[in-house]
Amino acid sequence: MDIKINTNYIKLDAFLKFASLAYSGGKAKYAILNGEVDVNGKVCMQRGKKLFEGDTVTFLGEDYTIVK
Repeated sequence: MDIKINTNYIKLDAFLKFASLAYSGGKAKYAILNGEVDVNGKVCMQRGKKLFEGDTVTFLGEDYTIVK
């Protein structure tokens, strides 16, 4: 699924909230720090990881691609 952003990048924790994958910042932080989120095929445990156009986030078995 494509997720459209209007900025040059979005941080991973903000992306999870923006895409309605986590209903709060705390839930986003928990998912990231527990290794439940992949970025471009690799587990990412950096809440502040910058995501750019073309990056793919995998969460709960679903892929989400950043588009502008």
